[in-house]
Amino acid sequence: MQTLFIGATGTNVGKTHTTLLLIEGFAKQGLKVGVFKPIETGAEEEPQDAALLLKACQKVNPMFKTLTPKEITAYTFALPAAPFCADTRHTIQKNQIMKKYHQLSALCDLLLIEGAGGLMVPIMKNFMMIDLIKQFQAKMLLVTPSRLGCINDTLLSMEALRSRNIPFDWCVNLHQEKEYFDTVSKPFYDEVFPSWWSVQTDLNTFINSYLL
Repeated sequence: MQTLFIGATGTNVGKTHTTLLLIEGFAKQGLKVGVFKPIETGAEEEPQDAALLLKACQKVNPMFKTLTPKEITAYTFALPAAPFCADTRHTIQKNQIMKKYHQLSALCDLLLIEGAGGLMVPIMKNFMMIDLIKQFQAKMLLVTPSRLGCINDTLLSMEALRSRNIPFDWCVNLHQEKEYFDTVSKPFYDEVFPSWWSVQTDLNTFINSYLL
């Protein structure tokens, strides 16, 4: 069983969009794909991101057919905030997250784990989203935005991942302010990261290289 963590530089960048495409892409390569959304906030009733991920997963992996959205999460909270703030009763425990991780891992060849928010989002007082990635010993796909400010967000996230020796690849989700991307951000990426790629153009290449 392999594990790939899909994270981002912040919220509303495109983690779920990218993960949905990865489910379909890896399934086409013959893998039994599973999904895990460890924590979802802003879920007053059904966790919406988890529901989308599960629906896509159920199309390609019968082992997930009987599961509910809450069963592919470890914790859900109604407040749309960082997990530490949304968890007003301080119920989150790392061992519960890992227990769910192992349960879902047994149902697939590749478990796609979608984070919440950015890398430094607090889960507990001294435990951030980036620490959870380290806990899983997972390779990471960092999704970055195309809006103004994305260079700074991307470089800071890269620095954080390298400081913890977390292996990662990264891509740009061409969505927000994409009409300005070619002039305000792309020149720097072309100069410093000539092999950078986007969700829209090269996700299948990433999938193929990941399987090598």
